[in-house]
Amino acid sequence: MKRRSFLAGAGALLAAPAVVRAAEATTLRFTPQQDLVTLDPVTTFAYITRNHGYMVFDTLYGMDAAYQATPQMVDGHVVSDDGKQWDLTLRDGLVFHDGERVLARDCVASLKRWAKRDPFGQSLMAATDELSAPDDRTIRFRLSRPFPLLPIALGKASVPVCAMMPERLAATDPFKQVTELIGSGPFRYKADERMPGERVVYEKFDRYVPRKDGPLTWTSGPKIVHFDRVEWKTIPDAATATAALIAGEQDWQEYAYHDELELLRRDRNVSVRVLDPTGFVAMIRVNHTQPPFNNPAIRRALWGAVDQTAFMQSLVGTDDPSLYHVPLGFFCPNTPMASEAGLDPLRGPRNLPVVRQALKDAGYQARRCCSWCRRTRRPCCRSGPWPPTCSSRPA
Repeated sequence: MKRRSFLAGAGALLAAPAVVRAAEATTLRFTPQQDLVTLDPVTTFAYITRNHGYMVFDTLYGMDAAYQATPQMVDGHVVSDDGKQWDLTLRDGLVFHDGERVLARDCVASLKRWAKRDPFGQSLMAATDELSAPDDRTIRFRLSRPFPLLPIALGKASVPVCAMMPERLAATDPFKQVTELIGSGPFRYKADERMPGERVVYEKFDRYVPRKDGPLTWTSGPKIVHFDRVEWKTIPDAATATAALIAGEQDWQEYAYHDELELLRRDRNVSVRVLDPTGFVAMIRVNHTQPPFNNPAIRRALWGAVDQTAFMQSLVGTDDPSLYHVPLGFFCPNTPMASEAGLDPLRGPRNLPVVRQALKDAGYQARRCCSWCRRTRRPCCRSGPWPPTCSSRPA
């Protein structure tokens, strides 16, 4: 998440609960929160593509619920005493969907492509003198300085995903999508069954070998496949998506819209859960380059008027505190860098008379636009240029 000069965030909205219908079948019918537009997980920051990417591709490391990197495609790594050389060893049995073995040179090419799009990857490559594959199972980083966050960079669950693909596909310009979706993940992508705007289909990759250990949380641990087929069906209308789930036409709805939550919770065959406690971040940020917010005193005064709880309650339509987190600081709550230091101006009851006085002391003068500006919805013309009918036009 990005913050610059001012944070008047509306708080952290917990990921709206996913809803799952109890079912036993070989096909999982899933309703994503939006249509899958971009298929290449390296070329976009869209989370829907990240989720799709984890179906098809595997990663060298995963990330557990404690935000720690864990081996996924690699057996492990060895770091030199000075921290400037990392040797990563691939697991046995890794195979791409086209039947070819996953080799270290495929991973090297994939890493280089991903690093050109990912800020964390760019930082890693800036500290890398050489990235090579000395043999079929070894990926070697020779660094100019120690980079202890290397596993986290390669295994982070945020976008874009560091997806491993065949060398021939990884040679694709990172600003263009690959022409095929060949990964080594637990599912194959069925290009012949895709219907843009409506359906995406995956089938189980029988030659996928899950790792045998590790915590089974988030993207870490053994990826054991329980379905032969997964069908993503896009249903843009929330009420229609909810009705499909309740009727048994769909098994899993990624995003439960708040207006539909009570209806879903009343169905004994539906389970409502918050699967991602980091959630989404809602924020407002004033334009500090334009009046009146180019005045720091006015920006400071505005803090006292911001009510994060009211923002959240208006957004989720309920005062259920399990669905949002306030106060919100610069980082997602409950993450390693999260802190509530400095958030005192956002706590407690709002005192609007004090805010008004602070604005007045800062030199703010409330002005109303003329009727012409209000009618045409253009920026206030009191600063010119003035149309002939404007009452603010100077003599």
